[in-house]
Amino acid sequence: MPSKRDYYEVLGVGRGASADEIKSAYRRLARQHHPDVNKDNPKAAEERFKELSEAYEILADPEKRRRYDAMGFSGVATDFGPQGFTWQNFTHAGDLEDLLGGSNFFQQLFEQGFGGGLFDAGRRRGSGRGNDLEVSVRLPLSAAVTGADRTIEVPQATRCEDCRGTGARDGTALETCPECEGRGQIRRSQSRGYSQLITITDCPMCHGSGRRIKAPCPTCDGTGTLRRVKKLEVTIPPGVDDGTILRLPRQGVPGGPGGPPGDLFVQVMFEPSDRFARQGMDAYSEATIPLADALFGAEVRVPTLTGEALLTVPPGTQPEAQFRLRGEGFPRFRGRDRGDLILTVHVELPRSLGGHQKELLREALGSGGARTSSRRSGLFGRRN
Repeated sequence: MPSKRDYYEVLGVGRGASADEIKSAYRRLARQHHPDVNKDNPKAAEERFKELSEAYEILADPEKRRRYDAMGFSGVATDFGPQGFTWQNFTHAGDLEDLLGGSNFFQQLFEQGFGGGLFDAGRRRGSGRGNDLEVSVRLPLSAAVTGADRTIEVPQATRCEDCRGTGARDGTALETCPECEGRGQIRRSQSRGYSQLITITDCPMCHGSGRRIKAPCPTCDGTGTLRRVKKLEVTIPPGVDDGTILRLPRQGVPGGPGGPPGDLFVQVMFEPSDRFARQGMDAYSEATIPLADALFGAEVRVPTLTGEALLTVPPGTQPEAQFRLRGEGFPRFRGRDRGDLILTVHVELPRSLGGHQKELLREALGSGGARTSSRRSGLFGRRN
């Protein structure tokens, strides 16, 4: 398998290209590599055209482009299904419809090649693709490190056994639509001066299918499916950012007779934490240590995203000093490295001192000498 090429390289534009420049490059290359134009090697042209469309799908969408710029291919891996990019993933068909809408190649592509169309699936005969769904899940911030599994409920379709999925009573055969004579479309023409305006719309009687149910099935009301609520297990991978949207292909609203379901989009939201803040892959937190530990040094346990870690505090640590705990931050999405935990240390001063403690403190500050462990204990109550 050849490795993927950089999307900017595929379209021949720089990383700072504007949206108009990206669209212009795609339209130019799409026209150039159209399989109907490249009769000598249509298969290679088809693959090249598919590569161009995948790159355009990402770079034409500001959010997808931002994730790609930040994390490369791993940042947009969830935008396509397990099989990668297919024409059903393509959402910018309107940018090419005027160039390629009448191509015989695309008619074959829709019906045979990829199980989904380049243009609006709802306009193709018998497709009836279901609508997409979007749900959100809220997770503790620690799930950004460990990942999580959640159960969500989504509408699901099962075939109506009474009509065997046809939508017609008792499974009776469908009849050819008398309105469009089985074409699925209505063609109307209107003269305007020396020109003629032709409009083509889906047949309102059969909704573009070309067939009509004469007697709808009473069990499913002619839809051919029965809708149920399905519990779906969703795995949230480690390293996702707050607001990340994961795509689950074909898990959305069931389609009409003969049509595929839509997709399910799961938006991941993290609950705010009172102990940690997040900036990219790094985590930020705070800890308070006694004055004795700041003056004489110590090893203290501090909280991390997944438990605790041992922090070595050197002698003479100043208030608000920051320490970096390597590898204790958030993991890279679909990567192996992790960010760091940046810890700000606050020094706790004693609220009151006894007479003997004050005398020892004045002596220590006046002489500037280090205290022995026993005198440290007497001054600040620290145990060795």
